[in-house]
Amino acid sequence: MKTRAMVLFSGGQDSTTCLAWALDRYEHVETVGFDYGQRHSVELECRPKVLSRLREQFPDWGKKLGDDHMLDLSILGQISDTALTQGKAIEMEKSGLPNTFVPGRNLLFFMLAAAVAYRRGLQVLVGGMCETDYSGYPDCRDSTLKALQVAIALGMDQPLVIETPLMWIDKAQTWEMASQLGGIGLVDLIRTETHTCYVGDHTTQHDWGYGCGKCPACELRQKGYQSYLATEAP
Repeated sequence: MKTRAMVLFSGGQDSTTCLAWALDRYEHVETVGFDYGQRHSVELECRPKVLSRLREQFPDWGKKLGDDHMLDLSILGQISDTALTQGKAIEMEKSGLPNTFVPGRNLLFFMLAAAVAYRRGLQVLVGGMCETDYSGYPDCRDSTLKALQVAIALGMDQPLVIETPLMWIDKAQTWEMASQLGGIGLVDLIRTETHTCYVGDHTTQHDWGYGCGKCPACELRQKGYQSYLATEAP
């Protein structure tokens, strides 16, 4: 049985929900984050706050929550020319992808996470990638991650498994998953402590959380939260 997992944990809504999902299923869970020169680096400041709140509010999960790892991936920011790594307006490219796409980001994330997991004796890698509510990023696709899982298992000579619990659900269902896992306490923790906004605005608070309210990440989060509330209403 696979009982030890590592969650790719950014400090955002999706990765926090995935962390709760992993803590609900595995006996031991560690987290890994990446500093890649992201414009919204405030998310890195949210990570320890979220982890602390999870330990305080959910003691059963806290017993399972192991070490947190932060990796320096600044080279990715240096070789990228995107709206997530540079102070430029968010817009669509000729390729049909938004300029928030950081080529190779998730591929590198999983490869480095696998290297840490190998050393730590962890058998499962958990990521918040989604093919339902997303911007078309090719490294978020289920087919990409299935292929990557095969490559990692071959390269490590170990059957590391990649789990993506949000892959086929939308943002409203992601809020609902958080509610099912941790009740209103987890929903409120995600609203008040996590960060998703691409611009990095963590000063403007809305009912769905902090953010500029205009970037694609904020629009998805807001729309999902409103849909979730509508389904929860009596």
